[in-house]
Amino acid sequence: MLDRKRSILIREMMSMIDEANAIQDKIDSAYSAAYQSLQKANITLGICSELAQTVPVENGVRISFSSVMGVEIPSVTCEQKDELRIPYGLTGSNSYLDAAYMNFLKVKELTIKLAEIENSVYKLAYAVKRTQKRVNALKNIVIPRFEKNIHSISGALEEKEREEFSRLKVIKNQKTFL
Repeated sequence: MLDRKRSILIREMMSMIDEANAIQDKIDSAYSAAYQSLQKANITLGICSELAQTVPVENGVRISFSSVMGVEIPSVTCEQKDELRIPYGLTGSNSYLDAAYMNFLKVKELTIKLAEIENSVYKLAYAVKRTQKRVNALKNIVIPRFEKNIHSISGALEEKEREEFSRLKVIKNQKTFL
């Protein structure tokens, strides 16, 4: 049963690793596009630090948990409003800054998804390691100990049977002499 649990956890972990690699590639390209847009915005507008201060701090990230074979897997969600609202004024900005803002929003979404997957992979890897330790303990320690106990108990029971058989024989021989 533990072998089955381990194989299910490994299968789940491998699928998440593949997904994490795909998201990592997307993040790399999204970061590249975002920083290029930010660089263009900085070139055309000057340093955009004042406009960057108008972007609100993200506090809509929520974490919930689900269970896979007894392992708590996190699910990270980001509460976003349906409408996209640019937090800075349009008079002091340009399309490059808008593109940078949009690209960094995409980076944020991908980073949240990657954090969820990587955390899940770490938890699954730890569960696989723990399950492997249990399997090894059962296979190399507990089962051989039980087999040794069974062998010694079987030997003791066979010895008692032989004693009982010889005792019955002695009793039967004594009855025939009387």
